Amino acid sequence: MASFNKIIIVGYLGRDAQIRYTPQGTAVSNFSIATTERRKDKSGEFQDVTTWFRVSLWGKQAENLREY
Repeated sequence: MASFNKIIIVGYLGRDAQIRYTPQGTAVSNFSIATTERRKDKSGEFQDVTTWFRVSLWGKQAENLREY
């Protein structure tokens, strides 16, 4: 049985997105988004934990990214 997971990532753009095209002409864009979460460690001190997400967009979504 197949499953589908959907997530929404809200964070900071790591650097400008790069767009390229496959030999067949399909647009591909790659970029990174960072999210930061504040947690308490074992000693009770707050620590910032940053998680990086690598994102790839294909086709029309990659082309639309250029506008933003």
